[in-house]
Amino acid sequence: MAVAKETRDEAPAIARYLDLLWLEKGLAENTLAAYRRDLAAWERWLASRGRGVEQADGGDLQDYLAWRFRRRYSPRSTARALTCLRGFYRHLVSEGRIAADPTAAVASPRVGRPLPRGLSEHEVDRLLAAPDPATPLGLRDKAMLELLYATGLRVSELVGLALAQVNLRQGVVRVQGKGGKERLVPLGEPAQRWLLRYLRAGRPQLPSATASEALFPGAGGRPLTRQAFWYRLRKWARRAGIERPLSPHTLRHAFATHLLNHGADLRVVQLLLGHSDLSTTQIYTHVARARLRELHEKHHPRG
Repeated sequence: MAVAKETRDEAPAIARYLDLLWLEKGLAENTLAAYRRDLAAWERWLASRGRGVEQADGGDLQDYLAWRFRRRYSPRSTARALTCLRGFYRHLVSEGRIAADPTAAVASPRVGRPLPRGLSEHEVDRLLAAPDPATPLGLRDKAMLELLYATGLRVSELVGLALAQVNLRQGVVRVQGKGGKERLVPLGEPAQRWLLRYLRAGRPQLPSATASEALFPGAGGRPLTRQAFWYRLRKWARRAGIERPLSPHTLRHAFATHLLNHGADLRVVQLLLGHSDLSTTQIYTHVARARLRELHEKHHPRG
């Protein structure tokens, strides 16, 4: 089974590489889509110069990066595209399709790593209190927000949950993360309580819920989409008086940062978030330290 293609056919080497990523690496659909866009943009640029992806050399790549700079692409998106191309050309070298890797001598753009802008615990409390649990949709949204903050799930993991993945008796949720990796995440009492109330009083009243395996069904009994949940989150944020833009990832940041602020071990947070690399989690220690400095300066007599 091959990766679904766009209307435009990509070069055979790109198609084989995407199939490999999907079949052997188990990458998420969103990640594969990003790889496809980056490789397609590179292929189009080369075609405008009469070149193919297997004929490209280091000079082509340097010119491409310069072109992106002139077109004001962000350093972050260019670094991501270069990472994609590195993987692609290393694959071609390993297959013996090209003799030299054109990305080998090219340095990645310098990208500053911004600190996630999270929510304070008081803001989270206001956000969680915003949905009206007296209505089925309000109760569903309340349960989703409580679950998201209690577990730090990615939004794709949250909306993709099936009923069978939640065990309220043991107080855990079984999550299928990136690369098909599975992890167990504890729920906490408030999230358990609201999930139980939702399952008893809210979900049975949702259209098509009885015929759906999804924990949070949307239209037609299909799982609620990420976009639909993002829209609902913005609605509740406005009602809670939180004016700045929020995304579902903001609650994931808040989950990690608040755990660390209260003394959680970094490796425990890594496991809960499903990060394969500890360095990915370490950014949250900077957020926590920044918050601690702020509190010290505000409240300590010699701050």
